[in-house]
Amino acid sequence: MGIEKDIQQNSFRNAFQKVMINVLYTHTWLAEHVKQFLAKEDITPQQYNILRILRGSKEPLSTLQIRARMLDKMSDTSRIVDRMVSKQLVCKKANPLDKRLVDVTIAAQGLAVLERLDAINHELDSVVSNQLSEQECEQLSSLLDKMRGNNTKRRLVS
Repeated sequence: MGIEKDIQQNSFRNAFQKVMINVLYTHTWLAEHVKQFLAKEDITPQQYNILRILRGSKEPLSTLQIRARMLDKMSDTSRIVDRMVSKQLVCKKANPLDKRLVDVTIAAQGLAVLERLDAINHELDSVVSNQLSEQECEQLSSLLDKMRGNNTKRRLVS
């Protein structure tokens, strides 16, 4: 029965409503698994996202550049970065060319956190790999990409 059983709803208006509810429900389910995984290092999903962005960039980024690359665009990036500075996960300094900007880089402690998580990423992968094959994951990813397609700028209208 799937989503019907999980949320105790026997019918949906149509397949479009059902898939939207299923994606939202699955997002929450998956986010909870990610939070539990990251709790081992006492970091949030947003902090993990920022650490991965900074490691991948290989150069300092402003908070605006970080926000543009984040999965959650609604995050208060400056506040999150300040918390990460206090945890010694990232470093922050004034941009030498534009004093209005702050350059953020990953600190040794942040790299160490990522290395420890990288070593156990199979635990996070198993949330999906225990249920779906690699081929099914590729197919699902492709369908999700297709669903977002040209709709990224479209707003819900009543």
